[in-house]
Amino acid sequence: MVTNYANPCFATSPNRPSRDDAERAVETLLRWAGDDPTREGLRDTPARVAKAFEDWFSGYDQDPEGYLTRTFEEVEGYDDMVILRDIRFESHCEHHLAPIIGRAHVGYLPTNRVVGISKLARVVEAFARRLQVQEKMNAQIAHCIQKVLEPKGVAVVIEAAHQCMTTRGVHKAGVTMVTSSMLGAFRDNDVTRREFLNIIGNPASREDR
Repeated sequence: MVTNYANPCFATSPNRPSRDDAERAVETLLRWAGDDPTREGLRDTPARVAKAFEDWFSGYDQDPEGYLTRTFEEVEGYDDMVILRDIRFESHCEHHLAPIIGRAHVGYLPTNRVVGISKLARVVEAFARRLQVQEKMNAQIAHCIQKVLEPKGVAVVIEAAHQCMTTRGVHKAGVTMVTSSMLGAFRDNDVTRREFLNIIGNPASREDR
């Protein structure tokens, strides 16, 4: 089975509801929560929530692979790691629509071309601005970079706090989830993997940031 790490673009779905449908759905939720959506403080809330969703989930309208298509080959033979550390992101849990706030560390070993560093951050943001689970997002970023750039290897580590755990359920604040995807040389070579983890600060081995 082939996994589609890029995800289909939500904007092309023939079943996508209208903006009015979305606002009516928010109004229904407000009533279900026990409040009156016609009162002054909530009167414009359905429209505000719909607008916020356009921002929070804009990743469905973005093409992360497209960000990586413009590369640079004049790198004077540079073939060591390229690492972008501490890429802050905001996402939402697909189980509860609760925020996921964290940072990603992305590295790759180029073959004969590199990509502008801002494009790596854009790839992270494109996947983050979709309903997510952290493990899936981690794999999506890594496989996207591997597919387009075809480097010797890709490494992605994500650290994030999940509000579905801190504001509901077990109510455990201060907990950070760490996931990683190692492809190619980063998976096969212990030295390469350790070098990457040392550069980013090895989240699995530290108590505080």
